[in-house]
This record gives sequence, C-alpha cells and structure tokens, in this order.
Amino acid sequence: MIKHKQTVTAIFAIALIAVGAFGGFIWRGNHAVDGNAVAGQNAPRQRVEASLTAARNTAIVQAVKRVGPAVVGITAQVYTRDPFHGEVTVNEGIGSGIIFEPNGYIVTNAHVVGNAAQVTVSLADGKRIKGTVVGRDSLTDLAVVKVTEKNLPVAVFGDSNSLQPGETAIAIGSPLGLEFQGTVTAGVISSVNRAFGPLGDTFRLIQTDAAINPGNSGGALVDATGKVIGINSAKIAKAGVEGLGFAIPVNAARPILKELIENGKVRRPYLGFFGMDSKMALRFGLDLEEDGVLVYKLVANGPLARAGVHAGDVLVRINERPVPNLNALQGALNEYHIGEKVTVHGKRQGRSFSAAVVLTAMPDQGEIP
Repeated sequence: MIKHKQTVTAIFAIALIAVGAFGGFIWRGNHAVDGNAVAGQNAPRQRVEASLTAARNTAIVQAVKRVGPAVVGITAQVYTRDPFHGEVTVNEGIGSGIIFEPNGYIVTNAHVVGNAAQVTVSLADGKRIKGTVVGRDSLTDLAVVKVTEKNLPVAVFGDSNSLQPGETAIAIGSPLGLEFQGTVTAGVISSVNRAFGPLGDTFRLIQTDAAINPGNSGGALVDATGKVIGINSAKIAKAGVEGLGFAIPVNAARPILKELIENGKVRRPYLGFFGMDSKMALRFGLDLEEDGVLVYKLVANGPLARAGVHAGDVLVRINERPVPNLNALQGALNEYHIGEKVTVHGKRQGRSFSAAVVLTAMPDQGEIP
C-alpha cells in the first residue's frame, strides 16, 4: 500500500511571508484592473525608469543575471517503507540546485534528493527535464545530479576562502517550492567560519543574513561579482530569531563533488571502531570523566585494533585536535587522507596513552563486521 504525501523540503523550520500576484491584474483598492491596459497609461513613467537604468543596474542585479539562469528547482520522489506495517509512503521533496559543469552536472543538498535515483529538474526558463542522482553524501549534505540537456547555462564557482564579513551575499533559489523559483534575497556575509549543527563539525560554514527559507536548500549563495561562494543548506528558525542562514563553502564542496562524480560516493579514512561520546555514555550509566569518545567495540583487524587500542579506551585527541564527541572526531578524520598516519591520544583506566594509527578506507556499511 502506498500513501502519498506532498511535503516541501524544509531546511529546519518554515517561515512564510506571501505576496500575491494574480495573472495580469493589479489590485487597486477593492477593484482589479487589467495590467496590460494600465501599461499604456504609464508611458511617461516608463521613460523616466529607462533613464535610470544605469543607476538601477547594481552589482546585485548584474550578479543575479550571471548566476540566476544556472539555478534550478529540483523535485524528488522519496520512498519510505514502514518497517512494522510494510506500507510505503511517497514524499515529494522540493529544493534547489546549481548547474556547475557544462556537461550537465548539478550540485544540490543530499537532503533534497533523499534516497531518490531520479529527480525532475526545473530550469530557469520553465522547462522541466529528468535528472539522475549520480552520488550523494549525507555527512556533508551534498549531492550531484546529472542531466543530458545540452548548452545549459553554468554558474562559476568563486573562492570562499577569501570571503570577509560584511561582503554582499545574494541567495537564489526556490523558497517554499517551484511557485517561487528564482527568488532573490540579499544581505551580507555575517561570518566565514561558523560551526553550526552536524555540518559544523565537518567543515566551517558561511553565515549570512540573506533570507534563506525551506526550498532554498541546494541553491546558490553568490558574491557581488556573480560567482557562487556557497551552497545554501540550513537556517535557524526560532521565535524572535531572524537572519541566521548557513551555506556550505564552495572550496570545501569542490573535492566532495569531484569524488561524487567519479565514484558515486565519498571514500573516507576511518579508525575501525564503534563508539559513543560523553553524553551518550551517561545514558548508559558510564561517566567518561572528561569529554571524549569511548571505544566500546573494535572492528577486527581495523586501524585502531592494529595500533593496540583497547575496547574501553577513551579517545580525546587526534594529533593535536580535541575530539569531544563523534562529530568532532569525524571532522578531524576528514582533514586526512587514506593511508596517512595519525597519532591518537586517549585515556585507559585513568592513564594517558597514545598510539600511531594508519588510516584505511571506510568500507561500505554492509562490509563492516
């Protein structure tokens, strides 16, 4: 049995401010007036506006003209099976994406495409085409979609490492669904090195006060030169809180997108253990005494087991970087490559220890014993 639900992909919460436009009519008081008829009466006004073209053609307008055609809407059918009753629910996720390669590659968020194999891509000109999900990475919330359409507009990636707080930031996407596709909001870069949520432990995020709403996920954050500097991903939505949006820096996204295109997934180094952090351990009646990650089971012949680490040890640092929880530990590992050697520092029955560990590739989930 399949149940259908229509859901708009939310970033974290929904805030709606709607401005209605109805066909070709302009609302004056309680009467609707034909907009085409009014146009002929406004010729003097149009001539005045034409004379202001240069003044109105700001950096923001030019940036939107460069990037806007490469920002698309993405609709995905996500199937979820109830493990108890066997019912399948179909959810429709709606978000945004950016065409970043001339051969049809589009970046979006992993939470937009979900577990879908194919999606519908809505181009800026209104045309809808099919796209195939070539890879997704839930840890970084990035995914790549491929379309076969030719001669598509392409956005140019900038340098997110050079950003400064106070710079102009422009968000382009489809807030609340395709009805508002191509929506532009503008603000500033609020911070360039912000840790927020699970993504903040993987890489530092760009914070902006440019309005980001559900459906903007996967859309473009653009600088004043018309280059993409971030992929919009999250916002904080609480009562009394405004202007706290976050984007994945393009410099951090580049290698992930490359690997998704080449391998369909991201190969990461791992330590080979099952663990829990201090807060989780307390729920099981275990007090780690200090922040760290408890090793409660080792993978046979995994990197930690070969290095002499024991079950029951508490990991507190990788090289000199503290790892107070599992997200921080994964973020630390992401700074290294498969085959590299790191020094793991920890506590064993109250005493400090260290071990040299050679990182190996994380196996597929079904291959982990």
